[in-house]
Amino acid sequence: MITEWISGHVFKLVHRKNLVYNCCWEDPRLDRVALNLRPTDSIAMITSAGCNALDYALDGPEQIHAVDVNFRQNALLELKLAAIRALQFDDFFDIFGRGRSSKFRYIYQTALRSQLGQVSRDYWDQRTNYFTGQGRWSSFYYRGTSGLFARALKTYLGRKPNVREALDQMFAASTVQEQSQVYFAIRGAVWSRLVRWLLGRDSALAMLGVPRPQRLHLERNYPGGIVKFIEDCIETVFTKLLLKDNYFWRLYVYGEYSPTCCPEYLKVDNFYELKDGPVEAIRTYTSTMTQFLRIHDEPISRLVLLDHMDWLNTPTRRPLLEAEWQAIVDRAADGTRIIWRSAGIDGRFVDSLMLETDGCRRKLSELLSYQTELASQLHVQDRVHTYGSFCIADLVA
Repeated sequence: MITEWISGHVFKLVHRKNLVYNCCWEDPRLDRVALNLRPTDSIAMITSAGCNALDYALDGPEQIHAVDVNFRQNALLELKLAAIRALQFDDFFDIFGRGRSSKFRYIYQTALRSQLGQVSRDYWDQRTNYFTGQGRWSSFYYRGTSGLFARALKTYLGRKPNVREALDQMFAASTVQEQSQVYFAIRGAVWSRLVRWLLGRDSALAMLGVPRPQRLHLERNYPGGIVKFIEDCIETVFTKLLLKDNYFWRLYVYGEYSPTCCPEYLKVDNFYELKDGPVEAIRTYTSTMTQFLRIHDEPISRLVLLDHMDWLNTPTRRPLLEAEWQAIVDRAADGTRIIWRSAGIDGRFVDSLMLETDGCRRKLSELLSYQTELASQLHVQDRVHTYGSFCIADLVA
């Protein structure tokens, strides 16, 4: 259909030519519990913005393979790795915590550039202005397509002083009860007709990395569709989860982290721990997960698939999804654990995939042992809270 064709081309235009994610939008505090990482583990994960690869490194796995089809996402992680190796904490926090440093061009030329691979070097050579804080984009976290959305949000909130003041109160609140009272007082002002209309558009959602299949799934399966789903998710964040340590939403509202509300890799003790060696476990690969697993010649014991399988859950892309899981099964170590998220209320849509194993065709559901109780316990604690489901599964013989 023409609408699907247009939507697909808008999504490709946004994603093929841009840095999309300037921060990870999955809660690593949950992931680290779900993964139960061991010193012998080899992780294959989707890079996104690289934040969570650094969080996982703090648990000391043997290898972390960060894989992404968008070389710009790997370039961002490589810049973070170079900065951890070369800088002291204050400069590092200015760049990746505040999202800006007046010294960035000098730091890049003298300390970071030489550590980057050629592709990443070429990319950042043209974009040092992303971190200088100059011009209309005062923070790196207003860059990229998700950053453009955050900047639009800041502009919108700036025109509603009462909403901005209320947000300040909620992020300073010491209890969820205080947050709830403030949120419900301003809910009508936040959820205007214009906001609801924008959140129903594929073009707006593409900036946040939400493809059309995810939107259509929620339109069909969630009462009230995707706009009501987003409203309910945000209401949960602001009325049931304490915001004081919710660095995901703080970043969207303020465009920067604070020293007390930030990812683990941006905390001073963890920064120096990473500098002492764990970052050397991280490698980046620009490819699909399937391609990586086919060329990698060692077993993988942990996989972090984010929500990208939603993108493949269409009749025309289903073979790609099946090929990816075949590669996972072929490359898996004994007791491999896999985690993923979905916009859907049930992320087990992969169960019906047919795979070759031990010389016969079997449904994927026969090869997975789901840790349903653990996933449910963790999912309700998710500080991001924009996914419909969280899956933890072990591969079984």
